[in-house]
Amino acid sequence: MERKINTYLSRWKKDISKKVLVIYGNKQVGKTYSVLKFGETEYKNVVYFNADNNIELLKALKKENTVEKMIMQLSLLANESILTNDTLVVIDNVNDVEIVNAMKNFGKVQELNYHIILITSMRENLLKFKCEELQFKAMNEVDFEEYLMAINNKQLIDFIKTSYKNNSPMPFHNVAMDYYDEYLMTGGLPEAVEMSVNEKNKLLLNSIYNKVNDTYKKEIGTLNNLIDITRGLEVYDSIPYQLQKPNRKFQYGLIRVGSRSKDYDKAITFLHNNGFAYKCYKVSDAKIPLSSCKDPESFKIYLNDTGLLFSRMHLTRTKFLTNVNIKNIIYENSIAINLINMGYNLYYYQSEGKAEVSFVIQTRSGKILPIELVDKNLSKSKSLTLFMNKFGLKEAIRVTDENFSMKKGVKYIPIYALFCLNEGI
Repeated sequence: MERKINTYLSRWKKDISKKVLVIYGNKQVGKTYSVLKFGETEYKNVVYFNADNNIELLKALKKENTVEKMIMQLSLLANESILTNDTLVVIDNVNDVEIVNAMKNFGKVQELNYHIILITSMRENLLKFKCEELQFKAMNEVDFEEYLMAINNKQLIDFIKTSYKNNSPMPFHNVAMDYYDEYLMTGGLPEAVEMSVNEKNKLLLNSIYNKVNDTYKKEIGTLNNLIDITRGLEVYDSIPYQLQKPNRKFQYGLIRVGSRSKDYDKAITFLHNNGFAYKCYKVSDAKIPLSSCKDPESFKIYLNDTGLLFSRMHLTRTKFLTNVNIKNIIYENSIAINLINMGYNLYYYQSEGKAEVSFVIQTRSGKILPIELVDKNLSKSKSLTLFMNKFGLKEAIRVTDENFSMKKGVKYIPIYALFCLNEGI
């Protein structure tokens, strides 16, 4: 499957000022597969290490403090030659900061002739790993653009991008909507996409997501104490039910009567920081920085994959396609995933009068931009207009299942075009 990360890796390989690359992202998004596939096609050989409980690897790296001697130790450990500019060294499942500290020595070399990639899934590691000697790149699940590549429909991508740029109707709108609904039911995990595209057996997708659920719960089990592990699992299991409420604000009482925020704060932070789920804070103001407006006690939580949410809500294809409320839940979760993958923090607006805007972000240029999911159950909703007028905003986006259009400074974009936002805001 063609992934966007390949373009980045090709540039990294050719960059004479490159550093050791750290690729991070959720489990099962294809990090290791993509890196090894890249190594097979672009290098004479690949030397692979699994760092998980690898005492010998840690000893080898701690033993030396010069690049050449560390390369020699790695070569001896792998029993394979590591060639300058022609071997890709991959160290997977990196969780130990001592491995990262050893790699910093490579970042001090002006022109690095050794090509090394570290892979980690626990995003909290980045707080320990962050340094100027290394290069970092996030890898996310398959987005809709990559999904269209997987089904050999690159031409539709061009039509979508052109319509987004020109704000003109997309000629194959209904086709794109059908594909997007299929994508949402499948989700963005590469294994699920491959299963859906090649075997076209939706029933087998549940087995993939059951496996992913087990993997996530095992990771939650790495929390420091038993009570936080239990609470982490409780929060994780409650998310589908939280999202099905008319008011999607996270409610502790839905987990257990009498539950309080301080009991679950550590567990929720762990889930958010490591990409298992995403917090979206309520704001009642719209000033820069937007983070200063958030209410830390009021938030929603979204799952990190729509296919996983589809499975955990026990949905059928018919129920998803015919139930507007269910479809809105999946659509809203999809917007959250797209914004997170673009690097934005999630916020939503709610006034005292209960007027609500689905998402509010602070763009890279410093603008406040509201993004509203059109809800057909709320005819002529005025929440977005009230929000724009109250805070003097001139631009907004409405995400809809209808075609591209522009009305009174509000850009209407079909939900399948969310991947275009990264280029246009």
